[in-house]
Order: sequence, then structure tokens, then C-alpha cells
Amino acid sequence: MCVLCFPKALAHVFKVYFKASYNFKSKNWPIEFQWDEPGNSSSAHGCIRGCGCQALVKVSQMGQPASAFAVGPGGDQDSFRRFFCGFKQLPGQLASYIMAHSLGRWMIYPGSIFLLNQALLPMLAKGQARLLGEYHGRRAKLVARDGNKIDTMFVDRRTKVTGNVENRGKQLVVCCEGNVSFYEWGCLSTPLQTGYSVLGWNHPGFGGSTGQPYPQNDANAIDVVIQYATSRLNFRIQDIIVYGWSLGGYSATWAAMSYPLLGSLVLDATFDDLLPLALNVMPKSWKNLVVRTVKDHFNLNIGKQLRKYTGPVLLIRRTQDEVTTTCPDLDDQITNLWCNRANELLLQLLEHRYPDVMSQAGLAAVHYWLRAANPKQEAAVCRYYKMNEEWCLQELQKYKSSQGSEIHFPWRVGKSFASKDKKQMAVFLAKKHMKNVEASHWSLLKPDDFQMPWKL
Repeated sequence: MCVLCFPKALAHVFKVYFKASYNFKSKNWPIEFQWDEPGNSSSAHGCIRGCGCQALVKVSQMGQPASAFAVGPGGDQDSFRRFFCGFKQLPGQLASYIMAHSLGRWMIYPGSIFLLNQALLPMLAKGQARLLGEYHGRRAKLVARDGNKIDTMFVDRRTKVTGNVENRGKQLVVCCEGNVSFYEWGCLSTPLQTGYSVLGWNHPGFGGSTGQPYPQNDANAIDVVIQYATSRLNFRIQDIIVYGWSLGGYSATWAAMSYPLLGSLVLDATFDDLLPLALNVMPKSWKNLVVRTVKDHFNLNIGKQLRKYTGPVLLIRRTQDEVTTTCPDLDDQITNLWCNRANELLLQLLEHRYPDVMSQAGLAAVHYWLRAANPKQEAAVCRYYKMNEEWCLQELQKYKSSQGSEIHFPWRVGKSFASKDKKQMAVFLAKKHMKNVEASHWSLLKPDDFQMPWKL
């Protein structure tokens, strides 16, 4: 009996797999949108500092013949010194390049591994069928400036609403997934359940998207996604919210930095910089190689990009996050919370936007507030600093009115504040820019925990 049943079961498995593969692959789709499409006003974006293209330039130099480094007649001693210095760095550059294009990429972007993609194919195909059937989604293939084909899914909720009912569908949430998630079953489902229009996309090399997920490729991908949302889907840039989960915070902040009129930015379970997290998990003897590899090939400096955006920002810190922490003891929740890199992201944002408030006194108050792991503890901190929300809002409104309609950070509000006033203002601003959620890193955010950032 078993001998007869096994071939039938095996045939069924292959039938399901090949059916999923046929429905999922996007090789023969028509192209819906290209980054350089005529009439697209947002098609010209230069490379940002620290992105992957700089690393490619460095790598290309490694492949040049020795004559490229040669010093011609009349070259001085400094030229020879630079030549030998560059020659000495070649082994380190080569090791960094090999690391970045093998183990490094697999660890940082495991969702791009071919075998994992193939194993998840039936599940991804099922998720697509759900979005297409249940939510009437629209799947489209976009071409980024590097030639990568980006797989996207759009769910339109722009229906006419009468009365006082809030029409969230007029706002579009662009979802940037994490390093092992796909729009088919990723963070897209959270804003989808809350009534917003949503646009999901897969990183290059993930699911139906082609290419490899290096930082510049990710930047090119989110760039064409935003262009598609405004030029083809006809959303105003002010009505677009970018939601970045985990490593998706890099592409989300790149979009915010590059499109300053973007409506708002929500960063969930993300970090300020990849390097501290990479050093935390790799052997200490590999430190020099890890530092070079991250800086040259994976410089995901989210904090630096975030500081260049002037719009509303909400940071979601997961109190049980086991990924974005540098704490060696993951069983100690309190210490784990203190080591969460979202803390550094908040501090960098507040210090940039409100430097006078975030003096020594204000900084100490925010550090104390960051130790609060639940609403009860947060309330206790606010009482300790005698935080008066009405007074804080009045002072901020007063300063904003004096600056005119344009918002340019940093604000010099709080320059003449007493120490106690700086403390309460610092805690007020921290509370408005960060929301604590009791959840682990890999769980999807509950719809009730997804909210729009605070606007003054």
C-alpha cells in the first residue's frame, strides 16, 4: 500500500510546486513602469554618500593592472607612498569583497538565498493569491535604474466615504520589508488591516524581484517604487507614508531623505547602524574584516539618513526584540531593552532636531525614559519630571510660529529653558517620537499598534 501511495504523494508535491512556480515567476510579465519614464519628474537621483556604488568603484579599481597605479616621470615621493599604501591595502580589499559577496550577503539578506526562495515558493504564491483575490491587489513589475525588475503589489482603498468616517484609503503606505520577509506575508499585512492603501515590494533577489540586495540596489528599488506611486498610481507625495520594518529601515529612510515632501515615516524594530550589530554577532578576531566589509559594502547608516528628513517620524521599539540589541544576555529583558539600537536612533533624531533641549540635562532625562518597558513605567517617569504636555505644546507652537511656514531643523527652541524645563520637554519629545510595543522582533505588528506619527 505504501509503495503505491508514495509516488502519488510525490507527484502531488511536484504538481503544487510547479504550479506555484508558474504563477509566481515574473520573467515574462510586461513592464508596468520604468524609472526613466517620460514625464516622470523624480527620475534624477544621484548616489548618496556611503551607498553601495562607492564600494563598487573601489572594487573595480582592484581589478585594474598595476600600470593603473604607476607613477609617471616626475612623480614625487608622496605619489610613491600613496601607491605602496594602496598596494598594501589590496589583500584587505579583496578579503572584504569576497566576504561581502558570500557570507556577508547571506547573513544580512538571507531572503535572497536561492534555495530559501525556492523552498518558500508555494507559501509566497499562496500569499499572492490571497492579496489578488481577497483584496483585489494589483501586481506590477517595475524597472529600477540599475536594470533590476522589482516585484510589487498594490491594494487600492481610495473609495468615497460619506459622513464623518475617516477615509484612510486616501493615504498610501509603502512597506519596506525586513531581511528575510516578503510582501506576500510580511509587514504589508499590518497597514492593510487598518484600512490604508498599501504598496508592497520585494528587495532585489527576493521572491519575484531580480538582482542582488546591496544598499545601492535597494535605494534604486525604493526610488522607482516611490516614482510609481506618484506618477502611475497618482498619489500625492504628501499622502505617502513609508513604513520600514527591521532592515527595511534603510530603504525607508533613503526614501525619506530623497523625498523631503514625503508625508511621514514609520520605523519599526530597526536600528541606527549595522556595524554595532555585525560586530556583536561575529568573532572578535574578525573585527577588522567586519568593519571594512560593512563600511565598504553594507554601510546601512539609518541614523545618518534619518537626520536628513524633516517630516513626522515614529519609531516603534519592541520591548522583547532579540535582533536589534547588542546585549549579550538575551534572557535579561531589562538589560536587553537598554541595549536596543532603536534607542540610539531616537537619541540621534532628537539631538539633531532639538539640540538645545537635548543638552546634558535633557539627554539624561531621555536615557531615564528609555528604561521604561511598559506604559506604567513611562507614566512614572513623566510624573517624576513633572511633564506638562500643554506647556510643551505651547512652547513648540510658539517657536514654530516664529519660523514661518517652512520647517528647517535644527530648532533652537529651549535655549533659555531652565534645567527642569529641558528635562520635561526632552521626555515629551521622546514620548511623541517613540512608541513601545510588547513584542519580539519577528512577530508582525498588530493593527492597533500601527499609527501615524505625531505632527505639531
